[in-house]
Amino acid sequence: MKVVVVGGGIIGASSAWQIAGRGHDVTLLEQFGPGHKNGASHGSSRIFRHAYADDYYVSLAARAHSLWRDLETATDTALLAVTGAVDHGDPATVNPRIDALKRAGLEFEVLEPVAAQQRWPGLRFDTTVLFHAAAGRLHADRSVAAAIEAARSGGATVEYETPVREISGSDVVTDTRTYVADVVVLAAGAWTSEFVPQEVIPPLVTTQEQPAHFVPLRPEMQWPSFIHHPGALLDTAGIYGLSSPDGIKIGEHATGPVVSPRTRGFVPNPDGVQRLIDYAGKWLPGVDAKSADPSTCLYTSTPDSNFAITRSGNTVVAAGFSGHGFKFAPAVGEVVADLVDGSRRQGRA
Repeated sequence: MKVVVVGGGIIGASSAWQIAGRGHDVTLLEQFGPGHKNGASHGSSRIFRHAYADDYYVSLAARAHSLWRDLETATDTALLAVTGAVDHGDPATVNPRIDALKRAGLEFEVLEPVAAQQRWPGLRFDTTVLFHAAAGRLHADRSVAAAIEAARSGGATVEYETPVREISGSDVVTDTRTYVADVVVLAAGAWTSEFVPQEVIPPLVTTQEQPAHFVPLRPEMQWPSFIHHPGALLDTAGIYGLSSPDGIKIGEHATGPVVSPRTRGFVPNPDGVQRLIDYAGKWLPGVDAKSADPSTCLYTSTPDSNFAITRSGNTVVAAGFSGHGFKFAPAVGEVVADLVDGSRRQGRA
């Protein structure tokens, strides 16, 4: 079967890897060059965690964990560093995550804030603290490159600097040629809406987010990945954070301005940067709060933040990963491959 994958970010690369591994003839088309910073898959770090309130996402993370390790072995590349992860904040938000981890049989601890700060002095904690040890961080750029390498090892052709202008039935049209596919996989991130009728998937909204890295005061200090949920002592947007090769990274979740991926400015909003500085000054005693180094990336979100993975005719769409999809990418690639070869009728949207 001839399959054309449109988009070479982590979802497209993982899909190409999984589809090629099943023996299909795969061509991946990416409009930019390798390692570009125009979408949602670049940088040095992404959180990996299992702590969701939804059993489906817990199980999907468990499957992804196994596949990340397979990808590390196949490419001899270190991708997933286990640091553990903490959820803290409003008990009404944290407790369902505790229950879901319990149902899944995954290891976890519940701590009081004082005990948690004794263990991780770089952080201050809010109300209920959930720690699960199997979590950590992924190196984003290396993960995309490894998935591309694995796809190529499975026989896929990868063509960079090849923007798709039109998808019409089985035809995928670029500036230089038309590719004819039995199945087209559209994994184009913020560009998805340019090719998909609105009735096929939920409406997508793209925002420009602006995480920032802060300099740790003690480089030897241990940092778990962390999610600070709003509603108890935090009366602003929720915050995610993790250690990375570039410092301690924190960001708000889906608070950035709505943008077009073709015209966005790549300039962080000063008010948003100041909110991160204020947060670091109050909740992160282990960093220099004045050292913020902001950057930008894209979120493409569905109304309920669930993923849009579906097949319509000969097109499989994987979109709307809503700022939390990176960790699941190898498992999403399996879902996409199932839709391609017909072993699954629908993904979960």
